[in-house]
This record gives sequence, C-alpha cells and structure tokens, in this order.
Amino acid sequence: MGRKIHPLGFRLGVNQKHYSHWFAQTKDYPKFLGGDRQIRTSIERYIANHMTDATNYGGVGRIEIRRKTDLIRIDIHTGFPDLLVEEQDLGISQMRGHIGNILGIETRKLRVVLTSITQPYGEPKILAEHVASQLRNRIPFRRTMKKAIELVGRTGDRGIKIQIAGRLNGSEMARVEWAREGRVPLHTIKARIGYSYHPAQTIYGVLGIKTWTFRGTG
Repeated sequence: MGRKIHPLGFRLGVNQKHYSHWFAQTKDYPKFLGGDRQIRTSIERYIANHMTDATNYGGVGRIEIRRKTDLIRIDIHTGFPDLLVEEQDLGISQMRGHIGNILGIETRKLRVVLTSITQPYGEPKILAEHVASQLRNRIPFRRTMKKAIELVGRTGDRGIKIQIAGRLNGSEMARVEWAREGRVPLHTIKARIGYSYHPAQTIYGVLGIKTWTFRGTG
C-alpha cells in the first residue's frame, strides 16, 4: 500500500523550518511543547471569536514562538493585521492578557508581534480557512474550489491543489474531490511546498480540506 508523509515534515532542514524556537531540558520539554500548542489554539480561537468583519479576514498563516529566559515572543503572520489593531493596540493587549491567563504567566513576559502577509491567499492555511468558510455558507464545493484556485493564481505560485473529503453537497455517501492547477511535485524534496489541513463543520457533517501550494524549487 502507498504510504503518505507530511509534506512539511518531509522537508524540514531542506527548505522548511520549525515554528517553535527554543531549547529545553528533558524535564521541561513536554511543558514547553504543550504550552506552544495552547498558545496557538488560544490565538486562533481568540481571533475567530473577536473578528468583527469576517468578509475581510485574511486569516492566520502561521504562528512562530520564541522562548527566552524571561520572555516569550509570539509572531503572528496574518493577512490583515489592521483588523486586529483597534483603538490604539487594544486588540493585541487583550490577546496578550488572554494568553497570559491561560499559561498562568505575567503579561510583561509576553510579546505579541503582528506581521502582514502581502498575499494572504498564497498561504495554504489561510486558503483552507477561506474554503471552509465558503462551505459552511453552503456554497457548492466545485464553485468554491474554482474561486480558490483563481485567488491563488493572482499570487504567482506555480501550482495549487485543493482536496475536499466528506459528504459533499449533502450527498448520502462520502467521497473525495480535488482540483489542481499547475504542478505540485510532492516527491521532489527541494520543491518548496506549502501544505495545510482544516476541518469544516457543516450541517451534513465534517468536511476535511487539504491545500497544497508549489512556489518553485531551491
């Protein structure tokens, strides 16, 4: 049988990097790892719950965490950071306090930095979230995939593949449908592949959305 490997983990050390930057002793490693997961989950939930205008939401491309002795720096790469910064940095301050309460640390030891992504739909995670929001609004999946590919076509990426699995359009039997434009060479290690998975909860059940992007080699 064929075996599948995660496209990003397959390329770690070649053209992919870790999103957590810290060193820890053996006894502290599980605590730091669990803390990073809590930070990412809480940020995504906070943004989803406090975003006032979902139509202009660029999504969160990735979250990088850097730990030092007395400081945790969180870099949030988002499509439209201006939507989070309202009333003189109030949005970031509230988010920092929310993360501090979850981790049980002082807010002065947390630093949150927003970084703008110039082409949001070129990020696989943001694209997958966009497709999920369209499916939750009962947009037909074929039209959704076609529009998503058109959005990526404006970013200059060389290839895009979108896969949706589940009870598509409310059908009785679950199936897998996909669409591709350009090349997506998953077997080439030096290929700069972007990948993301995002579930979409619909009235017919959960749909699994996977997106791949190809940005060239080297």
